[in-house]
Amino acid sequence: MCGITGFIQWDGDLMHQSELLLNMTQTLSDRGPDAAGTWISNPCAFGHRRLSVMDPENGAQPMIRQLEDITYTIVYNGEIYNAPELKKELQQRGHIFRTQCDTEVLLEAYIEWGPDCVDRLNGIFAFAVWDSEREQVFLARDRLGVKPLFYSQTGDVFVFGSEPKALLQHPAVEAAIDAEGLAEIFIIGPARTPGHGVYSSMKELRPGHTLTYSRDGVRIQAYWKLESFAHEDNTEETALKVRELLLDTVERQLISDVPVCTLLSGGLDSSALSALAVDYYKRTGQGQVHTYSVDYVDNDKHFKAHAFQPGSDAPWIQRMVDELGTNHHWIEFDTPEVVAALNNSTLTRDLPGMADVDSSLYLFCREIKKGATVAISGEAADEVFGGYPWFHREEMLNSGTFPWAVAPDMRASLLSPEVRDWIKPLEYLNDRYSEAVGEVPKLPGETDKAAQMRVMSYLNITRFMPTLLDRKDRMSMGAGLEVRVPYCDHRLVQYVWNIPWSIKMTGGREKGILRKALEGVLPDDVLYRKKSPYPKTHNPSYLTAVKKQTLELLDDSSSPLLKLIDAQKVRDIAASPEASSNLPWFGQLMSGPQLFAYLAQVDNWLRTYKVAIR
Repeated sequence: MCGITGFIQWDGDLMHQSELLLNMTQTLSDRGPDAAGTWISNPCAFGHRRLSVMDPENGAQPMIRQLEDITYTIVYNGEIYNAPELKKELQQRGHIFRTQCDTEVLLEAYIEWGPDCVDRLNGIFAFAVWDSEREQVFLARDRLGVKPLFYSQTGDVFVFGSEPKALLQHPAVEAAIDAEGLAEIFIIGPARTPGHGVYSSMKELRPGHTLTYSRDGVRIQAYWKLESFAHEDNTEETALKVRELLLDTVERQLISDVPVCTLLSGGLDSSALSALAVDYYKRTGQGQVHTYSVDYVDNDKHFKAHAFQPGSDAPWIQRMVDELGTNHHWIEFDTPEVVAALNNSTLTRDLPGMADVDSSLYLFCREIKKGATVAISGEAADEVFGGYPWFHREEMLNSGTFPWAVAPDMRASLLSPEVRDWIKPLEYLNDRYSEAVGEVPKLPGETDKAAQMRVMSYLNITRFMPTLLDRKDRMSMGAGLEVRVPYCDHRLVQYVWNIPWSIKMTGGREKGILRKALEGVLPDDVLYRKKSPYPKTHNPSYLTAVKKQTLELLDDSSSPLLKLIDAQKVRDIAASPEASSNLPWFGQLMSGPQLFAYLAQVDNWLRTYKVAIR
């Protein structure tokens, strides 16, 4: 994994802008702590920071191929899991390889097939190729958006990068937001509408899309999207197919030249991946698998079961460690550490995010990095297989909005009247929801219930899942840790997308078909355990700390937050014990404490980035 950045400028001599390119590249040093490289050849400038995973001795970037008078140069972030097969095919077509890294495979694939090379890739990636013959830069992002890619065009300057911070170094890209950006922050956030960069001068290349920039301007095309068609397999055949796909993708993603570990919560998703990793390591003689879990000081004393989090994880983690014989690392944080890391997580994301859910993951990844460079995570199984409570509750299925944001009126009421009138948050939310529902590929002849569940699945895969993938990428790469997500394999996602809801709910359980597919892989008690999300702190000291922090901001006349929010409304929430602790705000992990922390993150972001509001 790495960080990429660069710019195209048709006029002027870019050789005089080498320092600018270095500064842009340096902002991504956390993503790539092992090496750095830059390349300038008018009108193109590329920068790269490397985290060495495959063939550490070779594969330096930017990587260049000179074929007679044609130059191809690539900067790339990601992993191509079918690189061995592609390399073999390319060798048969006459390509000669000098390294063992997938960067070279990707570059040669572009040379052979041009932009169509993306159709052949299985992996997580964001890359840019300068093609001197076509005089264009070609950018592409993986199908599910695991790896990020932002861009900006102002006049004859085109700028791109793995993270907004790299683009913001360029003088053509301003740290400014408009009404749409404020709506993204206050009514959509910490999610983001696909394609939106929040900053008014910045956009995000959507998952499954390519972008070509030439003297004719920007051209964006979709090369992959979910397709709806009738599912022909019965329950037994479906379970077998899911198992085969998951086994194949896990084994592909365990290949690395550096240490690999798994994140283990004791739940179905992470336990399955850990079990498959242990089996693979045994078969290949690679020794003991290391597993990691995260928790909080005194969480056992303060934990209270509820619908979103029915039980504590710790006993189940130990159950799986004993079952699998892994070398397990228990990581634990206290409230002051989690609060102190809120600012770091904001800077890592370049935007306010998921509060302590972000900061604790950031701290967790820093600890993992001390012993591993690559981790396997169970992210995305709930979106793909229908595990969240909102898949199973009629009031959430029929809410008429994103089910993880079911209190829009309350959220809108936090804004000052002037800002509400300007950005029209409820209208903006409704437009974004209607836009998402309108994208759903329909299947003729489906029942109303089947169509409803297809809509819910689409919303989760294309709107909620990117929020968690964004979080996972930023917090892990902020620690120089690569996290792989097998449940995001596009073959698996496309197959499961068309499984009828009755089969997905095999056995009358959420993610029933996944449980059936994993029979014999996990003990039955773990296999049929009720879902539990990523752990958050239940210590009341956290609420006390973030509430105090936010109230102090409301008393600070220099706070940029004051012009945007209804300070008295926030004070009223803070004064209400019930509202400040159990307020529904975002998803299943973010309630009252996270609202206060989010507001503090917004303030820190506005100050640190000197964000202009226009």
